[in-house]
Amino acid sequence: QVQLVESGGGLVQAGGSLRLSCTPSGRTFSINTMGWFRQAPGKGREFVAAIRTDFRTNYADSVQGRFTISRDNAKTVYLQMNSLKPEDTAIYYCAADLHYNRDYAAMARSPEYDYWGQGTQVTVSS
Repeated sequence: QVQLVESGGGLVQAGGSLRLSCTPSGRTFSINTMGWFRQAPGKGREFVAAIRTDFRTNYADSVQGRFTISRDNAKTVYLQMNSLKPEDTAIYYCAADLHYNRDYAAMARSPEYDYWGQGTQVTVSS
């Protein structure tokens, strides 16, 4: 079992920045790809960014150039969000995939992930 805890959400004005963190616990040695997804009110869950153990990254077009995903040796994953827009408002979820060397396209597919956090709210005011 793997548990994921997100933190760092909050309220920010458009153009501002936030940094989200996702700290895993439990069988962390089994984690390979870590990802961030988000769900806005009335919408489905969408991919934001992901990073593999070899540090290969994948970003949604909507956040490319504004968001940066990273991970440290303790497998905590970060999402640095700059130039935030009101349309970035959503609950942000961290996810962990135990499958080794997931291919680039699969990194963006939510069904590929095995464990999910409870989410953290990000609200961007205009």
